[in-house]
Amino acid sequence: MTAPAIADSSDFEALTLGLGGEIFAIDASIVHEILDLVSVTEVPGAREFVGGLINVRGKVVPVADLRLKFGMERTPPTLDTRVVVVEIDLEGETTVVGLLADKVFEVTEIGRASIENTPDIGMKWRAEFIKGIGKRGTDFIVIPDIVRLFTID
Repeated sequence: MTAPAIADSSDFEALTLGLGGEIFAIDASIVHEILDLVSVTEVPGAREFVGGLINVRGKVVPVADLRLKFGMERTPPTLDTRVVVVEIDLEGETTVVGLLADKVFEVTEIGRASIENTPDIGMKWRAEFIKGIGKRGTDFIVIPDIVRLFTID
């Protein structure tokens, strides 16, 4: 099943980040802050994808490792590892979650005209987790559906 195309024809601001050598982009409007990696408290029995918690200004925030959801290997953190704190709507409830990123690059404008639907074949990720594939210059940018990452197993 192909993820729906991004409907609006205007450009959007996106935070670009690196995961496993690939470039991903998330809507900058959901990003609250970007943190250096802090101590993550593991939660016994939690799903591997969201297996830890961090303290963000006195608030307990779950941390998700997007690498695991995309079938990539878990790697040890580096000096470039960051936690991108986002606010998303999950089943009508506003939820704050931290996303682990190998590296955060920049906030950039992505033209919706340059975004294509996820191909039905040849993808190494589940299509329902991807809103589309953007192009910027010669680079491809994967645009994940953050909400679906948390609602589909």
